[in-house]
Amino acid sequence: MLSDYSERLDGGRHCSMIVRRGVSLKLTDLSGGSNVGMMIYNAENTTERLNIPDSLKCQHTFKITQGNCLYTDMGRILCSVIEDSAGWHDATSGTCSKTHLDTKPWAKETFQESRNDFLRNGQDSFLVELGKYGMSAKDLVANMNWFSRVDADSEGHLALAAPYPSGTSVTLRFEMDAIVLMHTCPHPFNDSLTYPKTEVSLHLALSDAVAEDDACRTNCAENGRGFTNTELYYFGR
Repeated sequence: MLSDYSERLDGGRHCSMIVRRGVSLKLTDLSGGSNVGMMIYNAENTTERLNIPDSLKCQHTFKITQGNCLYTDMGRILCSVIEDSAGWHDATSGTCSKTHLDTKPWAKETFQESRNDFLRNGQDSFLVELGKYGMSAKDLVANMNWFSRVDADSEGHLALAAPYPSGTSVTLRFEMDAIVLMHTCPHPFNDSLTYPKTEVSLHLALSDAVAEDDACRTNCAENGRGFTNTELYYFGR
């Protein structure tokens, strides 16, 4: 029986997995400048899924970092951020699409120039993974962008901040059995001259039980209620 599991994901790739309650997922940016798009669904009932607006609103934040939780649209907590060396992850900018990529300098490369390497976009990557679980475009939701920081200027214009260095990591502890979709396609605000070739590692391990004084649980009153809602969902199992 596995006690932990690791794999690597190159830039411009996608994957999905079921992550069980009580398991942690550690993402590490091995190259620096990576972006990991993520969507999450209740593994038992995929009509319950990640709700980014509620996650930000109830925690009174524009960013996601250590101590924050990601909520479902039913007021339950999908996962908690228990470790984070970045300090800021984008939850507002969505994912790149083919339309986005067509405006970038690298879109002008021929198939031969890119050595037959298909330049994937985040939206299509999510759609491929959704299809594996009987879902489709109607099930797309607002996504997280791990390792990407977006800042606003005095006029309210958003821009991608300087990339985090290699070795930056974030650890999510899952509070519900969840279908997790990920891609390593560019952030929609990425204006680099070449398609980003990055590398990210994924590491699954068992987490400790959630204590009453857990930092995510006590971060705000709303989180306390969210943990209670989640525990009621599993009560008696």
